[in-house]
Amino acid sequence: MIRGDSILEAVIEPQAEGWRLDRALASALPTLSRERIKALISAGQVTRGDGAKLRDPAIKTRAGETFAVEVPAPEPPHNEAQDLGLSVVFEDKHLIVIDKPAGMVVHPAAGNPDGTLVNALLHHCAGNLSGIGGVARPGIVHRIDKDTSGLLVAAKTDRAHEGLAKQFQAHSIDRRYNAIVAGLAKGEGTVDANLARSDANRKKIAIVSEGRGKRAVTHWRLEKALRDSSLVECRLETGRTHQVRVHMASIGHPLLGDPVYGRSRPATREILKRLGFERQALHAARLGFLHPIDRRPLAFDSPMPDDMQELLSALTV
Repeated sequence: MIRGDSILEAVIEPQAEGWRLDRALASALPTLSRERIKALISAGQVTRGDGAKLRDPAIKTRAGETFAVEVPAPEPPHNEAQDLGLSVVFEDKHLIVIDKPAGMVVHPAAGNPDGTLVNALLHHCAGNLSGIGGVARPGIVHRIDKDTSGLLVAAKTDRAHEGLAKQFQAHSIDRRYNAIVAGLAKGEGTVDANLARSDANRKKIAIVSEGRGKRAVTHWRLEKALRDSSLVECRLETGRTHQVRVHMASIGHPLLGDPVYGRSRPATREILKRLGFERQALHAARLGFLHPIDRRPLAFDSPMPDDMQELLSALTV
């Protein structure tokens, strides 16, 4: 619960008995990442119910304990506001829905210091973005890969950020992707497989055994059979890094153009080369949620971008 816009209250649930403080608070406060909470603890901004200020993220918690987490007011962002042009699908004083083009990184990171969606949002929203994600990721509630196109929602206020984050945590957000995959997919199915960083290559995500990583669930169905490939709709029950890409590859239908997880027949590779298609064929086509403030249902659809439409036409039997 937010007091004002800067204090978050957390109650330790029974299942978090004996957990590290940073882990227990991350579970209780889905708007804050574990790393963000660890930094706040180290800065003395977490207070236990008995008034003690805590600075050790490794102390063990007890069920029923209460904590107050002080989130500092957003500092002037060090990210540069840039007029990059945004395709705005919906906007009010609480949130903004963007149709992100392929090739745009969501927030600055190593190798991508600017030219990101955050830089564009800082300009478009004149800096009026939620500060829960810290100065590096103002307004960012969720992400899609650089080379995935489509719909994404950002928060302008902390209240909206918290309300949206709770819906993502509850898996109640309607997220559907268009994907063009290798091979002839049949019917529909569900991939329920935990994901974590690959032990062999830390830049890749891999399916891991139960008890490791995080549960990830993708529901897919065939939309159109193509030449040695298929157009499928993927509905995300969870939203993990590279989820659709790894899950579809695991059932023998990797995304066309995917430079990390993809593989396709020579004839398909020739079509990709001829078209200059060099990204995963993945588009976030639908985004639906309850408005975090007034609770009205909102749903948005984005048409498949030109490069995927061109690829679809070239593969149509």
